[in-house]
Amino acid sequence: MKKMILFGLLSGLVLAGCSAKEEISSSSSSASSQSSVTSSDDAETRKLREQYQDAMTNQNANFPQLSTEVAEDEAEVTILTTEGSIRVKLFPKYAPLAVENFLTHAKEGYYDGVLFHRVINNFMIQSGDPKGNGTGGESIWKGKDATKDSGSGFKNEYSPYLYNIRGSLSMANAGQDTNGSQFFINQNKTDLSSKLSTSSIPAKIIEAYKNGGNPSLDGGYTVFGQVLEGMDVVDKIAAAETDSNDKPKTDVKIEKIEIVKDYDFSK
Repeated sequence: MKKMILFGLLSGLVLAGCSAKEEISSSSSSASSQSSVTSSDDAETRKLREQYQDAMTNQNANFPQLSTEVAEDEAEVTILTTEGSIRVKLFPKYAPLAVENFLTHAKEGYYDGVLFHRVINNFMIQSGDPKGNGTGGESIWKGKDATKDSGSGFKNEYSPYLYNIRGSLSMANAGQDTNGSQFFINQNKTDLSSKLSTSSIPAKIIEAYKNGGNPSLDGGYTVFGQVLEGMDVVDKIAAAETDSNDKPKTDVKIEKIEIVKDYDFSK
């Protein structure tokens, strides 16, 4: 099965190009076409615009990635890898589908023994594919709940409060609304803040991008978590010697994902 190389479908809220290096690989499933606009879509768009205005103009706007605390409405996991542990907090308030999918897979052992199949130093590290080659993986709703997973995956969740800053945990996809099980951690260390527009990106996020990250992925990939501890482990994985497909020559695996703080999605 041929691996599909992805491109970011960027929202109109953040205008940025995506280079060849910055494409994220996921499954070989065909990207689903966007449906026609409905009244529900209109309401969602209005809500998003209001949130964007708040993020841009409200000095007290909450950007949860910038806090090292785990809030009451957040979850926490530890990703145990063959290179060390990575402590991550998750954002069910802003990306409920992605977080529920990730936590459920983790509880069921879906990610146990799964490879980091694609790593690019000063870009990102990617895992979550049971096949270990970027062509596999599915959501917890695949074949069970068409309201959440169309068969191509579940929908992208964009929030003006979450960005692909260094250490962020994001869903890999094969195009709009094709999220399955694959995810990546943004590892880039380069300061890209000077290239960002203060008219379209909140000042606090531009400041955060001084520490690195991949702003060109914003709007195209669901951000649903942030590394709290273990970026040294992320950097170590990213520095692994790789083959022509960016796969580490020596296997780097997720041993287990431990749930430190769960979240009740029935609330």
